[in-house]
Amino acid sequence: MYRKVILSLLSLALLIPLFAGAVNAAGKDNPMVHVKTNKGDFTIELYPEKAPVTVENFIYYVKNKFYDETLIHRVRKNFVLQGGGYTVDNIKKETAKPIKNEADNGLKNDKYTISMARTNEINSATSQFFINLQNNPALDHKGTSPRQYGYAVFGKVVEGQGTIDKIGKVEAVMKDGMYRPVKKVVIESMRVVKKDKEKEKE
Repeated sequence: MYRKVILSLLSLALLIPLFAGAVNAAGKDNPMVHVKTNKGDFTIELYPEKAPVTVENFIYYVKNKFYDETLIHRVRKNFVLQGGGYTVDNIKKETAKPIKNEADNGLKNDKYTISMARTNEINSATSQFFINLQNNPALDHKGTSPRQYGYAVFGKVVEGQGTIDKIGKVEAVMKDGMYRPVKKVVIESMRVVKKDKEKEKE
């Protein structure tokens, strides 16, 4: 009997490291951001332990209301939706300086995760982000070249996934090199919120 107990404890000890990454990413004190759109609301949990530079940058834009009244300007079905760079009049917004790419943090571009958009330059992300509509391993970090470096995951949609699914199915047409929604999808506001959903004082 004692031998069975000892073996069970050893098995449990071996399993703990497998869950360590998930625990570190989804910490109880992680910042939350509530997003209101004209298609519904959703909430993002951010992972500062895994992506400190990216999370700080994102919260900077949120707290300065940079994302209010901006477009989800790209929707590629079964791939990603992208926003955070254009006003509702489709004018590109001026941003702060580019940040370090943290795509090598071990997080994967799985369904409902949020990542930073960038150009072909590795460290070129500013304000634009995308949300994965499916698991996209091709976007993960694989090497040090610009093509292989990947896109930095820094959070995940933890509530309102139905809104993401709805936006991911809107009609979009190819224009200016990307699939743009035929009818505007608008981010009306983004706010940092507490775990109890109570908005922080502004």
